[in-house]
Amino acid sequence: MAFNIVLIEPEIPTNTGNIGRLSLASGCVLHLVKPFGFEIDDKRLKRAGLDYWKHLSVHTYKSVDEFMTKHHDKKLVYFTSHATKKHWNIKFEEELFLVFGKESVGLPSSITQENSELLYKIPMYSQKIRSLNLANAVGIVVYEGLRQINNI
Repeated sequence: MAFNIVLIEPEIPTNTGNIGRLSLASGCVLHLVKPFGFEIDDKRLKRAGLDYWKHLSVHTYKSVDEFMTKHHDKKLVYFTSHATKKHWNIKFEEELFLVFGKESVGLPSSITQENSELLYKIPMYSQKIRSLNLANAVGIVVYEGLRQINNI
């Protein structure tokens, strides 16, 4: 296993489906934290994940609190466009938890305030956009981590 990809309250089924497909391709485990903006059996989620969803290692949690209680002793990093540190400065290691917020508003302020030293962003070079698509952001981070771990 490479990393743990965590989606806090994902809203768009096609993003989650694409991230599930990426998880399988990259050897990651997917963690989905409710509430979702869709049903887990949504045909758009399945279509984006194609027929790979059945092979995916995926865990679901009823709330952020349940997820945090279960994984409080693990190494986690959080992604927000408001961070100052860049994603390539993370010390990637096997089983690291990569935590992403929901598409519309990102991570809850309770998480960003309590973990200010663990916040990272993907740099954007235009003032005209607020954020990247969630599935793209996850892909960028995961493959940067794999590159670092494998010394590519």
